[in-house]
Amino acid sequence: MQLMNIDKARYRKHLNIVIIGFITTLLVLALTFGQLLIFSFGQADVNNFRYNLLGVVLSLLACMAALHTLKTSDFFKEIYYVWQIKQIQNLIYRKLKKVKKAAKDLEQEALIILTFYYQSQQQVYQLDDNTITMTKINKDLADLQEIIVNNNLTINAEQFDKKLITSFK
Repeated sequence: MQLMNIDKARYRKHLNIVIIGFITTLLVLALTFGQLLIFSFGQADVNNFRYNLLGVVLSLLACMAALHTLKTSDFFKEIYYVWQIKQIQNLIYRKLKKVKKAAKDLEQEALIILTFYYQSQQQVYQLDDNTITMTKINKDLADLQEIIVNNNLTINAEQFDKKLITSFK
């Protein structure tokens, strides 16, 4: 996966619309499904909790199906991209100790993974206004770039491929 430029204002606007839309739709559908199930199968003198719970589950499934269908639309482009980046970051984080150890030994794959990891973290943190840890990420990336330059290596985030992560077990 390649890093791409994201318009922060568009991303935030679309993300807020999706969040509010998801919550509203989930609420309306849960109430509707719950009431329909209670009306169809419920009994007046019995607790109908299970029908309400089933209504929530059905509404969650409906919302997830809608998001899955819409994820490749132009409206979701930035949101889906950031979601994919965060998933890749999670995969890298699980193997980060091994990747950093290999990077100290100047293994090219590890250096590529770390370059992508730090640059993608910078991008996601800026998009999500997470400035608390930004200085550490900037320092980690600068330290990594210094190692790359000092060893006359040509490493960049464009060289990253998700398959590189699988080589670290």
